[in-house]
Amino acid sequence: MEDTENNMLERLDDLMLRAKQQGADGADAVYVHGVSLSASQRMGQPEHLERAEGADIGLRILIGKRQAIASTSNISDPALDELLDRALAMAKVVPEDEFCGLAPEDLLAGDTPELDEADTTQPSAKTLNDLAVRAESAALAVNGVNNSEGGDAGWSRSLVALVASNGFSRTRVRTGFSLGIAVLAGEGTAMERDYDWATAVHLEDLPEPEEIGRRAGEQAVKRLGPRKVETAQVPIIYDPRVSETIPTHLAGAINGAAVARGTTFLKNKMGEQVMAKGLTIIDDPLRRRGLRSKGFDGEGIATKRRALIEDGVLKTWVLDLRSARQLGLKTTGNASRGTSSPPTPSATNLHLEAGTISRDDLIKGVEQGFYVTEMMGRGINIVTGDYSRGATGFWIENGEIAAPVSEVTIAGNLQDMFMQMTPADDLVFRYGTNAPTVRIDGMTVAGK
Repeated sequence: MEDTENNMLERLDDLMLRAKQQGADGADAVYVHGVSLSASQRMGQPEHLERAEGADIGLRILIGKRQAIASTSNISDPALDELLDRALAMAKVVPEDEFCGLAPEDLLAGDTPELDEADTTQPSAKTLNDLAVRAESAALAVNGVNNSEGGDAGWSRSLVALVASNGFSRTRVRTGFSLGIAVLAGEGTAMERDYDWATAVHLEDLPEPEEIGRRAGEQAVKRLGPRKVETAQVPIIYDPRVSETIPTHLAGAINGAAVARGTTFLKNKMGEQVMAKGLTIIDDPLRRRGLRSKGFDGEGIATKRRALIEDGVLKTWVLDLRSARQLGLKTTGNASRGTSSPPTPSATNLHLEAGTISRDDLIKGVEQGFYVTEMMGRGINIVTGDYSRGATGFWIENGEIAAPVSEVTIAGNLQDMFMQMTPADDLVFRYGTNAPTVRIDGMTVAGK
C-alpha cells in the first residue's frame, strides 16, 4: 500500500508541475481511494453482503483570481491529461473570485501528531456477519421483541492524498467500523421500533454486539403503548443520542461561509454571551482515534483544538481560507475538501463539555416535561434560529419517567435554547459529535 501511496503522490506532483507549465498560477489535487465491506443479517438469515472500491481525483486550477475544479474516477495517465486540459480551459472563462487562492507556505502543516486513525485489522465477511448475528440475537432475546429490521456491520478504509503547487504533499489513511440494529416490539398497529448503533476507528473500540442489541431491544419495548400529550411549554431533556444535534446546530450557525454571507442569526455575536454561562463547546481535530480527526485540513493547514464556545461566550468562527479572507481574519484550519468542489469550512470532532449534575438529578428537577430519544425532520432556520422538529420519547411527571410519548413536535428558537441549556455529567465519546444529556427549559411541545 505504501508503494501505491508514494506512486500517487509522484503522479500528482507531476500533475502540479505540468499545470504550472501550461499557464496555471497555482493548482492543487485531491486523490481519494476507498474500500468498504458490509454485511447484514435479519431474523437469523444473511440478507446482504457488499464490497465496494473506488477512486477519484479532483484537480483545482487557479489562473489569476479565477479557479476551476474538474474531477474524474479514471486515474489512468490519458485521463489525467484530459482532466488537466479540461480544468485549464474552465479556469480561463469562469468569473473571478477575489477570495480564492492556495495557502501561503508559512501556514502549511509540518509535523503532525500521531492520531492513530487507522486499524490494520481488515475483517472478513464472516467476521462482520458474526457481529451482526450477535447483535440481532441479543435484541431478539429481549422479552417483547418479536421482529427485526436487521443487524448491520461494516468496515471501511480510505486514503486521502493532497498535493498542491505551494509545496504541500501529504497522505492520510483512516479506517472505520460500524455496527447497528433496529428491532420491533408489540403487535399490529401497536408495534414500536427502536435502534442502537456504534461506530469507531478501531474494531476494539466498538461496544460488544450483545450490548448494542440488548439496548435496542429494551428501548423498543419501553416505547410500547405511547400516549399523546397536550400542547404545553415545558422543559425538554435530550438523551445523548439526540443531544449531539445541539453542537451541530451551533457549528452551522458559526460556519464562516454563512457568516460571510450574513445568513446566520449569530453573525454579529462574536465575543458575546450566546449560551448559558458554564457551557463550553470544543472542536478537536487532534483527538486520538476520533472519527473526524486530522492533522491537516483540506488546504494543507495544521489543525488545532479550539473552544468555539467558552463559558457561554462565542470565541471563534469555523473558517477556511476563503471565508477568512472575506471576513478579514485568519483561517482556523477547518477546510474540508471533496474531489468535485472547492474547500469549505467544516467542524471536526465536536463536543459539548459535561456539566456537574447527574442525568437522574436533571430529570428529578422536572415536574412536567419531555424526555426526547429520537427526532425527525430538519426544521432548523439558521437565519432566524427558529427550531421545529418531530420527536418521540417519554413524558416526565414529578421527576420520573412516566410513559412513552409519540407524534409530537418540539419547537423553540436556538437563541433562547442556547441560553437555557443545562448539561448533565454523562458525556461519552461515541460519535463524531458528542454531548451529554441536556435539559432545555421553556420549549413548546405541540401535541394533540
